[in-house]
Amino acid sequence: MNGPTLHKTAADCAEELPGAQLEHPFGPDWEVFKVRGKVFMLMTEVPGRPVVILKADPSEALALREQYSYITPGYHMNKKHWITLEGGDGVGKKLVEELVTDSYRLVVAQLPRAERPVDPHTYGTGTRTAR
Repeated sequence: MNGPTLHKTAADCAEELPGAQLEHPFGPDWEVFKVRGKVFMLMTEVPGRPVVILKADPSEALALREQYSYITPGYHMNKKHWITLEGGDGVGKKLVEELVTDSYRLVVAQLPRAERPVDPHTYGTGTRTAR
């Protein structure tokens, strides 16, 4: 998947998530997706390369970086909790959608229960329960 397709795939997935909103707090070159005011995905270009920056469980982030050359530590973010995804031959739609949904679920899990638009423990696992 090339860079522009990566951005479109990630944005399309994020826009479908309950309570997700697109903002541009850092200017027009940064697309920032939030849920209840908390960032779960950023998209920009890093020296001409479209990238998607996502939250990830630290142990999963390490495993993803070891497994995929196109996943690196989070650009301008905490390197332990965030990853950067670039386009490439091994990047498929399913992987992008899984990483975006996982990032969203991690952020939702940190929200107070009353503010959660979904149950982060079941959302995206086949038993979706939106509020």
